[in-house]
Amino acid sequence: MENIEEIYKKYANLIKHYIFLITGNLELSEEIMQETFVIAIDQINKFRGDCEISVWLRSIAKKVLYKKTKKNISMQTISIDELDIMDSKNIEEEYISNSSKLKLYESLQKLDANTREVMYLKLIGDLTFRDIGRILHKSENWARVTFFRGKQKLKKEDII
Repeated sequence: MENIEEIYKKYANLIKHYIFLITGNLELSEEIMQETFVIAIDQINKFRGDCEISVWLRSIAKKVLYKKTKKNISMQTISIDELDIMDSKNIEEEYISNSSKLKLYESLQKLDANTREVMYLKLIGDLTFRDIGRILHKSENWARVTFFRGKQKLKKEDII
């Protein structure tokens, strides 16, 4: 297993982006990412290795987020432009890409919370349905069906 410093370097941005996609709040995303790694450092010897470490970290991050939102922390939205998602060779391509992403993210926000989270985990996190089911404490089939239904809703809006 990698040491915690290597794990942090490899997965910190992934966790931050994951939480940002759920909350739309960059500051909160950074805070939760930091708390996630504090917990991970404390519990690394409890990691059984029956899933990828990224799945385990996302699970911790989600628990931290839920704990914070239960305490009624208000979440302010931040423009998607503030999140540097990918580099582009050409400004025109970047503009088109960002416009498409913005339209997709806006459409995803219209979906119910479970469907939106499954869509994020599959599209952005590139996780398997099995891993998505584990993170959300549901079955692999539930994740697959939820993703399919979300895709159908987005097709109706002519997004994908």
